[in-house]
Order: sequence, then C-alpha cells, then structure tokens
Amino acid sequence: MTTGDAEQLGRRVWAIPEGFIPGRSSGDDPALRSHETVSILNAGDADAHVEITVYFEDRDPVGPYRCTVPARRTRHVRFDQLDDPAPVPRDTAYASVVRADVAVVCQHTRLDSRQAANALLSTVAYPG
Repeated sequence: MTTGDAEQLGRRVWAIPEGFIPGRSSGDDPALRSHETVSILNAGDADAHVEITVYFEDRDPVGPYRCTVPARRTRHVRFDQLDDPAPVPRDTAYASVVRADVAVVCQHTRLDSRQAANALLSTVAYPG
C-alpha cells in the first residue's frame, strides 16, 4: 500500500447509533469504570480535526466535542471524559456522529463493569 492509499483509508463521517454509559461500576479503578470509547484511526499524512455530536431520545443534540488525531496515529476518546460543551450523561441512551476533515476509521467499544465479571463489546461504526 502506498502512502496515497493510506490517506484514503476510511471515511469523513461515521455514525454510532447505540450509546449508553452505565451509571455504576463494580470497582473504583478509572480504567475499569463503565464507559464507552470511540477509537479513531488516522492512517493518512495529514492531521484529522474531529468533531463528535451526541444525540438523545428526548433532547437536542450536544456538541461538537473536538479533538485532533495526528497523522498516522490513533486516538481513543472516552465519552465519559467528554465535558466541553457538556458532560455526556450516564444512564442515558444516546447516539453519536463523528465528522473529520480527512478520512478516518472509527470503532465503538463499551466496557460494562456493573458486575464483577466485566463485559466488553466492540463494533466498527457505520461509515457515512
């Protein structure tokens, strides 16, 4: 694969229609607190300027949350750590749309640690 091919890997818009951060966890370790993450791969040669908008069942969307994923790097953005313009609420169903100014690849992961036997699920987001 040439560098030019890597720049085209992915899409500029991704949708994650399922989101929910459990309100409790079985432990206090921040790494093991229940959370959701969008993993963003930027295989291209230019930095990706990313905006995430969060949608709810019963209220207006919140966002954009902004971050940068440097060229040829990955970034894992935890929804429970997003706070500007507002924290993403726990125990609330939501969906999200990720937009970038260059092609990226997005994957969604949830860690549910409400029980001592943790559950982890992951899926590739829908490319728009």
